[in-house]
Amino acid sequence: MADAAMRLTSLAEELLGGPLPVRVRAWDGSESGPEGAPVLVVRHRRALRRFLWRPGELGLARAWVAGDIDIEGDLYQALDLLSGVVWERGDAPRGGLLRAARDPRLRSAAAALLKAGGTLPPPPPPPEEVRRRSGPLHTKTRDRQAISHHYDVGNDFYELVLGPSMVYSCAYWGEEEAAGLADAQRAKLDLVCRKLGLREGDRLLDVGCGWGSMALHAAREYGARVVGVTLSTEQAAYARKRIAEEGLTDRIEIRVQDYRDVRDGPYDAISSIGMAEHVGQVRYREYADRLFTLLKTGGRLLNHQIARRPEKDEAAYHVDEFIDRYVFPDGELAPLGRTVGALEDAGFEVRDVEAIREHYARTLRAWVANLEADWDRAVGLTSPGRARVWRLYMAASALSFERNRIGVNQVLAVKPRDTGDSGMPLRSRAWAG
Repeated sequence: MADAAMRLTSLAEELLGGPLPVRVRAWDGSESGPEGAPVLVVRHRRALRRFLWRPGELGLARAWVAGDIDIEGDLYQALDLLSGVVWERGDAPRGGLLRAARDPRLRSAAAALLKAGGTLPPPPPPPEEVRRRSGPLHTKTRDRQAISHHYDVGNDFYELVLGPSMVYSCAYWGEEEAAGLADAQRAKLDLVCRKLGLREGDRLLDVGCGWGSMALHAAREYGARVVGVTLSTEQAAYARKRIAEEGLTDRIEIRVQDYRDVRDGPYDAISSIGMAEHVGQVRYREYADRLFTLLKTGGRLLNHQIARRPEKDEAAYHVDEFIDRYVFPDGELAPLGRTVGALEDAGFEVRDVEAIREHYARTLRAWVANLEADWDRAVGLTSPGRARVWRLYMAASALSFERNRIGVNQVLAVKPRDTGDSGMPLRSRAWAG
């Protein structure tokens, strides 16, 4: 295929009905498209087959993870430009673009693209992809497998991406430009402790405790006695080592345990930071009920959770295929209103909601910068495909927060007393100081 880039650009624009917003460099070294724009590098013909047999983000994601395509230039700009030209799920049925294109002119262009990619069957998915699962969602066994896929990829890799704070959730940035990621993560942990009103000797349950950063901060800075639960064996081992090194084993216990199996309440406070996204819609009321039961009367819950925008037709909502196959298997996002409603239905009084989505965009950009700055080591710690998954997922997520496609919220709730006294400060957000 002589001058492949020109042909690809022409066929793509025919299918799209408009100009392609990025420049294309094909496997033969040819280039076509707007000067100065980010370059979509098509390294191998099979990238076309991946996309044509699975139009939309999953086909592109497979090509990206496999290294069949790449981006030169500003990755964020390229993703922003390409987001407007990718077919949404439902626009093309399974079986590929050839069956979807009913217009003879489009069918001809699709056939030409398929020919350019070679007439072989679709390539197998990259090994980093989770295969389709069967059976009920969010059983304890299935949740444990999903958590292991995402979190048990090596603590050294997470150290490289997250930095020394080892906090895998949205940081809390101040106005000072000089403040770094570690300072912003510490500020977030301290904000959570202040919202929970932690005091010396309080029992704190940290649900989804990760690598132990929240537990360490609460015990060290506030004198709390902490139980942290996680389904990740690698996280638990790392957290226990940190706790021992700081001499806090008498104050912190880390368990490999499902939150549904915690039975030693009541706790004075519960933190759930970036965990509820794994719970799923079918289990969310059970999640709220369980935390309500584990909390003492008058105790506080801080639920820190990513939220999606509500759909006009909620029945049409679908899980992002790339995220489901490569990043968070079985993860689900809910609108903020649904989360608040479930907590209230369980008996909580919701006292405060703080939206901090801009903070997450900045956090993700910091993680991407860490990954890119030590790329070769990241690849060595995992695999080329896994490192590419993370770069794409974090950069795309940063854009989603910036464009208000998704948000993140801290919801502070209280288990009410019979007297009606909430135990909260009279002035709202007294912890903000």
